[in-house]
Amino acid sequence: MRIRSPSLPELHAFVGVVESGSFSLAAVRLSVTQGAVSRAVLRLEARLGIDLLERHPSGVRPTATGQDYYQRIHRALLELEAAVPSEPAKQPKEELRISVITSLNMRWLVPRLPSLAVDQPHVNLAFKSYLANDDFRRTDVDCWIQQRASATSRWPRHVQATYLIGREVVPICHPSIADRIKAPQDFLRFPLLHHVRYPDNWALWFNGQGVNTGSLTLGPGFDLGAGLVEAVCGQIGVAVIQPCLIERELAEQRLAIPIPEPTSTGRGYYFCALRSRADLPAIVSFKAWLLNQAAA
Repeated sequence: MRIRSPSLPELHAFVGVVESGSFSLAAVRLSVTQGAVSRAVLRLEARLGIDLLERHPSGVRPTATGQDYYQRIHRALLELEAAVPSEPAKQPKEELRISVITSLNMRWLVPRLPSLAVDQPHVNLAFKSYLANDDFRRTDVDCWIQQRASATSRWPRHVQATYLIGREVVPICHPSIADRIKAPQDFLRFPLLHHVRYPDNWALWFNGQGVNTGSLTLGPGFDLGAGLVEAVCGQIGVAVIQPCLIERELAEQRLAIPIPEPTSTGRGYYFCALRSRADLPAIVSFKAWLLNQAAA
């Protein structure tokens, strides 16, 4: 018999959005990212050939067809959940002390913590203060997620560093002006917002697109990537930033990438641990989980 029913992740994503009225709340409920929920619903709509949701800036609600489909499937999903055997006894939690660069922590890692609780319930993260010039000799931290200082910089010899994500940047703008940006030069018509620690990111991106802009006039600068994101959402200007920092805004259609052409900065975010402790089970398992999240 040919199976016509959609996959369970697609159905759970749709039901989660209908019942919560939000992609972000559904993502927390399902312990996945907002982008994963959005993609699952899009696949479901494509598979069925119908629009299931109406997307508005104020929220999401089902279409008439979507509401009917929800009524027909949500009881079946509840029965499937009830049929799952009881869970085995839980392992005791192991505390892992971690220091994470601020913007990546707020915008990429924290939204994924529900998934960590499901995949590795024995790991209990304890967040420690982030230091920009950390020498990795602190006794209160077991592992770090740090940004590489430059494309040519090297990590200290006592540190094992593994690339995670964020090496490339893309240009972003408010959706209201996306249709006015057809070529890289069109960004020059708007204030070029920038990160004060990396003022050359715009020049890197333009050069990556084969555009020689000469001396760029930059707009306001921000000391956090999160500040850049909020400024673009507030229609203050345009920016270049790592895609991993804007997943929520893209899913909610608060940001747009009018020219989806990335350029490598050579930096990126790295998982770091002392070589003398890198083989500890908690560090190994948490690192594997991080790499899986980054790959997804």
